[in-house]
Amino acid sequence: MNHDPSRPHGWQAPLSRRRFVQGLALGGLALGTAGVRLPAHAATDARSGPQVLRGNAFDLSIGSTPVNFTGRTRPAITVNGSLPAPLLRWRQGETVTLRVANRLPDAVTSIHWHGIILPANMDGVPGLSFDGVAPGEAYLYRFTLGQSGSYWYHSHSLFQEQAGLYGAIIIDPAEPLPYHWDREHVVLLSDWTDLDPGRLFQRLKKESEYDNRYKPTVGDFVRDVREHGWSQTVADRRAWARMRMTPTDISDVNAHTYTYLMNGTTPASNWTGLFRSGEKVLLRFINAGAMTYFDVRIPGLKMTVVAADGLPVHPVTVDEFRIAAAETFDVIVEPSGQDAYTIFAQDMGRTGFARGTLAVRPGLEAPLPAIDPRPRLTMADMGHGDHAMHGASSATASTPSAQGVHADGHAVDAHAGAHAAQDMLAGHGAPETPGMHAGHGTGAMQAHPASESRNPLVDMQTMTPTPRLDDPGIGLRDNGRRVLAYADLASIAGDQDGRDPGREVELHLTGHMGRFSWSFDGIPFASAQPLRLNYGERVRIVLVNDTMMTHPIHLHGVWSDLEDANGDFMVRKHTVDMPPGTRRSYRVRADAAGRWAFHCHLLYHMEAGMMREVHIGEAA
Repeated sequence: MNHDPSRPHGWQAPLSRRRFVQGLALGGLALGTAGVRLPAHAATDARSGPQVLRGNAFDLSIGSTPVNFTGRTRPAITVNGSLPAPLLRWRQGETVTLRVANRLPDAVTSIHWHGIILPANMDGVPGLSFDGVAPGEAYLYRFTLGQSGSYWYHSHSLFQEQAGLYGAIIIDPAEPLPYHWDREHVVLLSDWTDLDPGRLFQRLKKESEYDNRYKPTVGDFVRDVREHGWSQTVADRRAWARMRMTPTDISDVNAHTYTYLMNGTTPASNWTGLFRSGEKVLLRFINAGAMTYFDVRIPGLKMTVVAADGLPVHPVTVDEFRIAAAETFDVIVEPSGQDAYTIFAQDMGRTGFARGTLAVRPGLEAPLPAIDPRPRLTMADMGHGDHAMHGASSATASTPSAQGVHADGHAVDAHAGAHAAQDMLAGHGAPETPGMHAGHGTGAMQAHPASESRNPLVDMQTMTPTPRLDDPGIGLRDNGRRVLAYADLASIAGDQDGRDPGREVELHLTGHMGRFSWSFDGIPFASAQPLRLNYGERVRIVLVNDTMMTHPIHLHGVWSDLEDANGDFMVRKHTVDMPPGTRRSYRVRADAAGRWAFHCHLLYHMEAGMMREVHIGEAA
């Protein structure tokens, strides 16, 4: 177990603490303010849901409120005294006005309206679109809604989002959607820590693997030798040792630190949404987690995905889906035949879960499924091998082999492949030879920007990235369930621009795990020049993930039109997930003048440097 420098040496958390936190029948606002608050539009439909504010004029007050999710009363940053913040219900075509007052005594605050297309000075990013809201002051947001769907809002000031400043937005459509439902519920997922978020960030900088408590053991080694042979197992262990990384480092922060919440409710408190048998129920899933990917399923029910990031998609029916931080998915379910169903959202690393219940009346529960086996990364997962084998090699703690690829394209064993990877880790970089640029799904050797070479903030570069759009993700492959992949998503509206991109911009997601430093092209935000787009142009942005972590990338102000492996339009999104070892591209229409943020939506990655300014203006 890793040592927390804030604890006396030798201190160890009780082994049952995680189960205690998940089973604690506490949660919500402390000091007697945890009463039930029901949505105005569905007064009998939900238990312990957030407030709902409707209309087109709002007063939002940001302040500090004590909360208790774990048995300890801690301060949270709230909106109108609520965690989550009130659900805002708007209507497409209307102009909304929001007066945001800062009641915090000593901190600038802000609200960013995630996924909402609006003028730059309404976007809510201090230092780019405005100065922030100083203590005792207020800011008037005003913008017209040209879209409908499920979105959310959160602070863009330091770590306030982690401390509780987030809430859901639902924009009702001006015209009927291509699907219908009888009842709906918002399912807002998030992660809570009793730690001060600033202290958590400091801990990540000092000991980034603090929560990685499942490193391979001697027992794992013996098992792998028995299943895969001595030479293959030793080669795998050597490869990871040379990279100074571990295959179990799935997420930086997990349930050893976090309590996972559903609509601000702990698993034992059991948020409940009601239904009548035979109804079509729309569930609007929003991932407001600061650092958490959730894998969502409802045992006994199929889910038909009808919208992604607020916009309608051609329906696709699945058993499970992964939702990255900041993404939203709308699904329709048709419960019948039993009185209660569990909504189960386990974290990607399989350390904990959020849960709630769909039920015909309050107070019912359904069985909790077991958490899936913990996944383990392979070299292939990180773009260091033949991706044809990744589907079988990394679903759980499975095949420890991987292939590397030399510059001439010939496959080598994992040991030799690790030498090639280690050359890059040492800062020598990949050869930037013409013809080695990886195209759409070619699997060719990947070129890298010169700024990554000999860079102490870059500890890894991917060798053979591919889009992997049909891959549901590590821990979800071949699990016996039908799992959503990006390749399943197709926007109903199609490509609304229609032009081919006039130019291409390639950016690499880079980092150093030990230093907990994150960046684009090895250049952290504080040292980076803005990415400049000409107003009105059509640009292809290509992202290459040179790290072993998964990153949800969000570009403010404009839509990101995700392409398939052939460069054809697939789906319009505001947040694009980038698993390790992937190369994905999307088109952008630069039709929003101003200064915009472009960043990883894992909060501590953004704060550690994985952010750029995008400036959209007239051509020079």
